[in-house]
Amino acid sequence: MTESAGVGRDAESVSKFVESFAAQLVEAGMQRMAARVFAALLASDKGVLTSAELSEQLQISPAAVSGAVRYLAQTHMVSREREPGSRRERYRVHGDQWYEALTNREAVLKRWEAALREGVNSLGGDTPAGRRLAETLAFFEFMEVEVAAMMERWRVHRAKTFGQG
Repeated sequence: MTESAGVGRDAESVSKFVESFAAQLVEAGMQRMAARVFAALLASDKGVLTSAELSEQLQISPAAVSGAVRYLAQTHMVSREREPGSRRERYRVHGDQWYEALTNREAVLKRWEAALREGVNSLGGDTPAGRRLAETLAFFEFMEVEVAAMMERWRVHRAKTFGQG
């Protein structure tokens, strides 16, 4: 039994969860292989698996693992680390992966805001297109404030619930 199934856990049940949760992530827009790799890491007891372990568990090629991990690392959903005393990499999912992913999206929102602001200036705020861009910009500015406030509330709730800061 690989570490990904966990001691005392039914490998088939773990696999069903991984595929079910991955399907939900795909439905929400995540790449299929990235969703499967992320779900497998999330379901592993240690939150850490090697490429070989992921390949074995998910029945995918090392190249598919590599591509999925590249995407997940770029979106701050997982991190890469070296196995102590080895050249092999292992991949880790953290308890704060959702926070990191959302925070990363905040940077994307800022870039979109800048582009929209430029669009409003270029098209003119009094044109139909300019007004549409201005409303879209206002929405993203609103979301930025709301996400920041929500994440602060989450940090407080997380500390109370899980004793982490």
